[in-house]
Amino acid sequence: MTRVLEKYQSLVNAGELRPDADQAAAARRLDHLALELEQGPRKGSVLWRLARRAPEAPRGVYMWGGVGRGKSMLMDLLFATVKIERKRRVHFHEFMIEVHARIAEERKKEAGDPIPPVAKALAENLRLLAFDEMVINNTADAMILSRLFTAMMDEGLTVVATSNRPPDDLYKDGLQRDSFLPFIALLKDKLDVLPLNGPTDYRRDRLGTMDMWLVPNSPANTATLSAAFFRLTDFSVEDRDHVPSEDLAVQGRMLHVPKALKGVAVFSFKRLCGEARGASDYLAIARRYHTVILVGIPRLGPENRNEAARFVTLIDALYEHKVKLLAMADAAPIDLYAEGDGKFEFERTVSRLMEMQSEDYLAQGHGSAT
Repeated sequence: MTRVLEKYQSLVNAGELRPDADQAAAARRLDHLALELEQGPRKGSVLWRLARRAPEAPRGVYMWGGVGRGKSMLMDLLFATVKIERKRRVHFHEFMIEVHARIAEERKKEAGDPIPPVAKALAENLRLLAFDEMVINNTADAMILSRLFTAMMDEGLTVVATSNRPPDDLYKDGLQRDSFLPFIALLKDKLDVLPLNGPTDYRRDRLGTMDMWLVPNSPANTATLSAAFFRLTDFSVEDRDHVPSEDLAVQGRMLHVPKALKGVAVFSFKRLCGEARGASDYLAIARRYHTVILVGIPRLGPENRNEAARFVTLIDALYEHKVKLLAMADAAPIDLYAEGDGKFEFERTVSRLMEMQSEDYLAQGHGSAT
């Protein structure tokens, strides 16, 4: 059966997707991969044991392209249809948090190099590991990725990944990038690199011509943002009472995200800026979500300077990571901090908020400049 390809073609026939040569080529490649995975020896089977080591895993796939070109959609089709039990789909940032936590635990044992046992544990009972939004934005990740993934693939693991960047542009201009180059070589050696740069930005298309900054805070604008959330996530409006939430790990504690699905998160201003939070919270959000919906933004001024300062830090983090912001506020950005001490310092944030509504900004991929 050609399940991935059939499901993709059914979406095109239904008008949910437009004909796209890059998407069709990726669907065919993923369909072939699904068959390879289903027909290969199961981990721990007689054929597996006779090989005396993990059999060569099927080549993986690395899909890269601009925002909203269907990368995550195609990965979801593969993950949903491939009939193997030992598979995992995870956001790349979450995976690296887990990796560093495991490495820290291994180092406590003082038993030598922590990478091999961590790689073995992560690959155990897995044949397919699917990553969404691979982006490398810190030296700690860059230094370990080549060794970690080499060891994981030696365990018979197939990797599928999506990214806004081709492999050669990962961690571009990052510190000590020479140490990262073996990971790029590994990706090219073990994964087929497929571009997805078709003409349709489905994420932007689903937002239509709606304003990204809605004034004022009102039931009508709440309904508009709610509808945008359901369009962006393909979640059933009829099931609105069961929208998933999640807890985001931030330096050993958990940040609750009341609504989170497919890289889109919903927060209230009170939750994000009215409580004691710092840059680490906002950076974790910016790395994890490609779109943030923020509601209940009040007028700002000296009387709520702490909330205003946190809002500035939040916007800086979202801007630097090219996160799309849909917001509902009591005033337009230029009038948000209308007068009083701190107004001058707030002007940079106003400028960023205005830029974040531009077509040039919205066309950029999620992730930091590196």
